[in-house]
Amino acid sequence: MSLEIKLVDHTDPILLGLIAKLDQDLLERYPVEEIHFVDFSDPSVENITFAVAFEDNVPVGCGALRPIDKESTELKRFFVDHFYRKQGIATQLLSFLEKHAEKRGNRIIRLETGAPQPEAIALYTKYGYYPIDCFGEYIGSKGSLCFEKKIAAM
Repeated sequence: MSLEIKLVDHTDPILLGLIAKLDQDLLERYPVEEIHFVDFSDPSVENITFAVAFEDNVPVGCGALRPIDKESTELKRFFVDHFYRKQGIATQLLSFLEKHAEKRGNRIIRLETGAPQPEAIALYTKYGYYPIDCFGEYIGSKGSLCFEKKIAAM
């Protein structure tokens, strides 16, 4: 088996298929009003960097980086298909996105998740993310748990 991770455009149909699977997973875990979807019709989506992971040419996961400010970026739309979990794909995808963020000058990665995603919380804390107060659109969102990680020396 061979994993390849590629940066893709926000209009990529493979990416959009994975995002649809992610959205379905979230709808099974959360009330719809607690889900922070990405609006792909919003022109600002062009500022988001998207990546897709392929296992033997099969799309198995995705993730994104949305700029917050000059030093910080937000990890978004992070997902590995259920059939491909527990194989290290999330770890490799997370590492790829962290390295990409650092290359473009980011020093901090923030993210939002929730208690109904214990596997996500376990992954993030295992790789150095720690809880923070909610930021941006997540302030006041009762189901949100926010984390961050410093990826470069300040």
